[in-house]
Amino acid sequence: MAKFALGCIADDFTGATDLANNLVRAGMRVVQAIGVPTAPLAADVDAVVVALKSRTIAPAEAIAQSLDALRWLQAQGAQQIYFKYCSTFDSTPQGNIGPVTEALMDALKCDFTIATPAFPDNNRTVFKGYLFAGDVLLNESGMQNHPLTPMTDPNLVRVLQAQCHRKVGLIDHAVVARGAAAIAERIGQLKGEGVSIAIVDAVSNDDLLRMGPALAKLPLLTAGSGVAIGLPANFGLAPSSQASALPKAGGRTAVVSGSCSLATNRQVLDFIQRGGAALAVDPLRIAAGVDVTAEALAWAGPLLDKGPVLVYSTAEAGAVKSVQGRLGVEEAGAMVERTIAAIARGLVERGVHQLVVAGGETSGACVQALGIAQMQIGPQIDPGVPWCHARTDVGQGTPVHIALKSGNFGGDDFFTKAFTVLA
Repeated sequence: MAKFALGCIADDFTGATDLANNLVRAGMRVVQAIGVPTAPLAADVDAVVVALKSRTIAPAEAIAQSLDALRWLQAQGAQQIYFKYCSTFDSTPQGNIGPVTEALMDALKCDFTIATPAFPDNNRTVFKGYLFAGDVLLNESGMQNHPLTPMTDPNLVRVLQAQCHRKVGLIDHAVVARGAAAIAERIGQLKGEGVSIAIVDAVSNDDLLRMGPALAKLPLLTAGSGVAIGLPANFGLAPSSQASALPKAGGRTAVVSGSCSLATNRQVLDFIQRGGAALAVDPLRIAAGVDVTAEALAWAGPLLDKGPVLVYSTAEAGAVKSVQGRLGVEEAGAMVERTIAAIARGLVERGVHQLVVAGGETSGACVQALGIAQMQIGPQIDPGVPWCHARTDVGQGTPVHIALKSGNFGGDDFFTKAFTVLA
């Protein structure tokens, strides 16, 4: 059986492409599978990322899906396992980061692993165990208003310990700054103190690169996507432009957005201010039984030949909470996801072959609606967001270029800039 370097399990679809993007940039050939594959791996690659939609489901179900992914990756010969979560560490007080981590540790008979969502390229840094988004603590960044996973505590040791039976500790910046040998020594000390999971500080890419060699022999890593930049060298790989090559792009262009993050709100506003054609989806009209999907596709039809169109349900935190209060948190989110996903499929049926999707949950719904089973990872648009190439189940298997953007990622001009990368 041919072995590959990294077998990765991601807890949402945008997070999966975020991780795959960093691996590709560091020289790995990467395939991303949507859900746990049912057949053996057919591609010659260095890493496989299995994308789950498990971030906000019940912990028991998240564990079951993650263990299914682990078993498939082990059967294909993965040498090291990487559990990927968001760079904002967003989860509920019950999980799912802690419960999934411990389940994977049990399955792998792993007595120690690390945890760090640090991704300095996207202004996510960890210092003294506290997570910063830009210049502010996570709980002051807007994440405290997240509709599904509000983050009100930036202390990652405290957050993770509340989710875990194992003892959680810290490898702080003073250790990381001294390099791989010091990190390895600290791991040994923590294990001697009964610590099984350690939050690791990182405030720069240099920290992540120092971390890489110290993690080479751990069976399991848990992290955001930042740690990935220091891992390919452990397998003798170096950056290569060939790793990100995709087929030539064509067809119409569109953006669909279900994210309500501050970053996506700015991106929607920027697109509109530049004169882009945009249509807002009203959750209350969906709930009232209006065929919002048909309305959106009828609106988009005559505009598609003029450039990218944007269909969005993005809104400010106050408006989101008002809708949730009337419809319920889970129902409001699921209803919008289903509608945006149906619109995305309708756009592809109408010749959109370059599609940007904003929002982790929205991306999951859209990929499933398009029947995408596997994606080839291509060039980066902004840190954490690559273009991908995939076949859909639309028509005779329409190929599309698709970008799955985490709500918090990307510059203000992302929705305009994205299509220039493929030009």
